Amino acid sequence: MGGKSGAKRKGKKSGNPQKRGQGRPAGGVRNDYRGADFANSHVVANGTMAVKTYVQQYAPVPTALDALPQPPAGFTGREDDLAYILGVLDPDRTDGPAVAVLSGWGGVGKTTLAYASGHAAQERGWYTGVLLVDLHGYDPYPAQAEDALEALLRSLGVRPEHLPPPGAGREALYRSQLNARQEAGERLLVVADNASAVAQVQPLLPPGHHGMLVTSRHRLTGLGRMRTVNSLQPEDAVALLEAALKNNDPDDVRVEQEPEAAERVASACGYLPLALQITAALLAQDPGQPLTERADALGDAEGILDGLSDGERSLRTMFDQSLERLSLQEQDLFRQLSLNPGPDISTAAASALADQPQPATERLLARLAVSHLIERNQVARDRWQMHDLLRAYANEQAAAAVERGRAPRRRYEQAHERLIDHYVQHAKAADTYFRLSGNAETSRFRDQGQALAWFDAERENLIAAAHIGLRAGLDLGFALGSYLHRRRRLQDLVVVRALALNASQTISDTDRTAGAWNNLGVVLRELRRFDESLDAHQKALRLSQQNSGIHNQATAWDNLGSTLQELRRLDEALHAHQTALSLRHRAGNIRGQVSAWNNLGLALRGLRRFDEALHAHQTALSLCQQPRNTHQEATVWNNLGLALQELGRLDEALLAYGTARGFFEQTEDIHGVATSNYNLSTAYRGLGRFDEALAAGRLAVDMLTTTQDWFRTGEAWGAVATTLSAAATDPSQVREAWEQSAAAYTRAGADEKAAASQTNADDS
Repeated sequence: MGGKSGAKRKGKKSGNPQKRGQGRPAGGVRNDYRGADFANSHVVANGTMAVKTYVQQYAPVPTALDALPQPPAGFTGREDDLAYILGVLDPDRTDGPAVAVLSGWGGVGKTTLAYASGHAAQERGWYTGVLLVDLHGYDPYPAQAEDALEALLRSLGVRPEHLPPPGAGREALYRSQLNARQEAGERLLVVADNASAVAQVQPLLPPGHHGMLVTSRHRLTGLGRMRTVNSLQPEDAVALLEAALKNNDPDDVRVEQEPEAAERVASACGYLPLALQITAALLAQDPGQPLTERADALGDAEGILDGLSDGERSLRTMFDQSLERLSLQEQDLFRQLSLNPGPDISTAAASALADQPQPATERLLARLAVSHLIERNQVARDRWQMHDLLRAYANEQAAAAVERGRAPRRRYEQAHERLIDHYVQHAKAADTYFRLSGNAETSRFRDQGQALAWFDAERENLIAAAHIGLRAGLDLGFALGSYLHRRRRLQDLVVVRALALNASQTISDTDRTAGAWNNLGVVLRELRRFDESLDAHQKALRLSQQNSGIHNQATAWDNLGSTLQELRRLDEALHAHQTALSLRHRAGNIRGQVSAWNNLGLALRGLRRFDEALHAHQTALSLCQQPRNTHQEATVWNNLGLALQELGRLDEALLAYGTARGFFEQTEDIHGVATSNYNLSTAYRGLGRFDEALAAGRLAVDMLTTTQDWFRTGEAWGAVATTLSAAATDPSQVREAWEQSAAAYTRAGADEKAAASQTNADDS
């Protein structure tokens, strides 16, 4: 971003101090020292001052009052920010000083936004001139306030020999100069760019009706209205890239020719204006390079920062400057955060990583957030996230720290072990709320709702952590199962189940291998991959019969029976469930008996032995109270309703489905609620209560769509279509419902079902 003064220029007068700004009165403003404090200055008879002026090598060099640089080519996507800033600078505003503080991480475009805001304010006639000063806040030697005041006073026309020494006198003269400008009808905008501390800016705050814009990589409080500047939206980032390329060559059409590659480039740049400007400069240097090639190069996460340097501007250098401003403890935590495998981290997990108490860790995280090196989630305030480019930088920094020797390497290894252990232990504790055993661990979570919320928040971290080593894959592969099944994250569930299986086989743990095969078979059945599911359960059964106890054998038989049901091998399924029930009785496992009786009832219903099915479900329901498991009870009530409906006892079936729905709602099982609504719709239709049937059916459609269970969604749309037809509704509505059913079945890969629904649509 151009327009900043060079860091090593001396603080000399720039521009013509007598030059009139926009709307300035014809008469020039004389230097007025009324109210100034010249303590410690030597005053001679003719009114001049003999003072010593100290100008550091890195003193800021402001521009003239009308020399605010123009924003670079492609400035876009900042409409909301501009509106906010102009609202602060509006001279008609009466609720505080016209001071806006723009903060954001390096390269996000704060300076460019400040320039654009200044020009917009001048175009509205609000300001007659602009004072610009670069405070070099992140250079090795940041400008001090007294140096900035000297530069600003020179720009205001104060001769060097009239400058008071650093201190209160210089501040007073600055205010006096601005007061004189106000009396002369002028209104100036002071732009203090690249500040790193409040102390750099506080003495520069203008009095009266003058305005000020401050930019910083820190959130500087107590100065004025604060505004965080974020990365661009994807479409705006692409527009910036295209404009920057065309600024170098109007005939450059690479963005138009490769729009998808342009989007990939913008994404790899993190939608960060500086990164996009650097990339555009590199592309301009190589006009023959396709955007696809550039996107591929930037797609390498390990070398992405190497690709964001054009020799003059470097994202890594900017990040280095921000990191150097942190304390050693803050720097260390920033590097350690790169060890987190997922997209964000909780305060508790960061505390485990840092091996610090949570309050101390939160203070460190908050300071990193103030520096815009991480961001605090505004909804879940105990969670923090890092931009992808900053994460790449943190990874580099961590790798460099590890290379310093055995001690730092071991320290980082221990931090990583603490973090993974935190995830594993909490996942195991949360999982106890979803097991049939009912022995929930209450030391970490007070109830199932809190455990479920923790799983929801940490899901991506946990799945990523499961890929790190055998132990994590084994432990998390088992601990995540019930939760992912409850939330219908079936593809994720296949992945973690496969990881657990691989880990179990690698360490030659037969019992766990049997359990892993069993778990994998369950999710394959849910995905309607029945042959693979059958093979997995058969392997689980063989292994459990070799070494495992009765419990594992019963589980293997029960799940084998459920898959056999789906394959319509109902006699074999009945035998499997009866065997499971016998083993559960021998083990005295009440919850296991509930599961076996429930599954036995489903098999009997499939065989159209409805009275026996009803007895099985009633037996299961009576056992649910010993002890009570709400989710299991919901499942039994739902299946009891199915048996009652087959027997034509529709009012009782409605009661059973309604009870099931209530229990599923208590356990936050959306898929279970949807299933109950689907069954309610068919029972209402059987009773001729079409309006209620349609309401329940449409609820089922919406919920099943949310869970992306496309096969069941196809079934639910079919039920809606059937109800519409039974209610003699407009045939076009019936046809549309069947078409929706066909589309859902197609998404599920159920081509025969899709064809049948489409035939029904065509016949409607």
